[in-house]
Amino acid sequence: MGSNIKVELLTTNQWQRLRDIRLRSLNESPDAFGGQLEVESKFLESQWRNKFTTLDYLIASLNGTDIAVMSVETFAGDHDATCWIGGCWSDPLFRGQGGLRALFEYVDIHVKEKGWQRQGLGVWADNESAIAAYRAIGFNNAGGNQASERHPGRFYIHMVRDSVAK
Repeated sequence: MGSNIKVELLTTNQWQRLRDIRLRSLNESPDAFGGQLEVESKFLESQWRNKFTTLDYLIASLNGTDIAVMSVETFAGDHDATCWIGGCWSDPLFRGQGGLRALFEYVDIHVKEKGWQRQGLGVWADNESAIAAYRAIGFNNAGGNQASERHPGRFYIHMVRDSVAK
């Protein structure tokens, strides 16, 4: 991992850190996610804590500042994925500094204990910078463009990546 980048698997008691970076991501990139800032900004503590019942949350920080986040849900999914990556976001002020790569290096280190061997994710088909970033860390397209049910007129693609267990 980057020399100053630290990745943590958040606990339920760190729900405020999750809330803060999630709301930053929804504010900065409102069209990139399924969630909505207006809705999630009103979540109660119990709703934030409840998110941890089905998802693991990873946060990358640089010199004490949270710079990137993603969720990981373990399940047998599309394209033989053993887990699904969601809510992946890097703060634009820190893009290109290794936050996303550090998150996936953490995934690779914990593949066996967590069951994260093959990761799948969905990305908007027109989000070329995100697609390029995912390809740079080993993701490949899995199928063609698929119409979004939640956002009529938009298309997404699935991408998959096999971990290199550390």
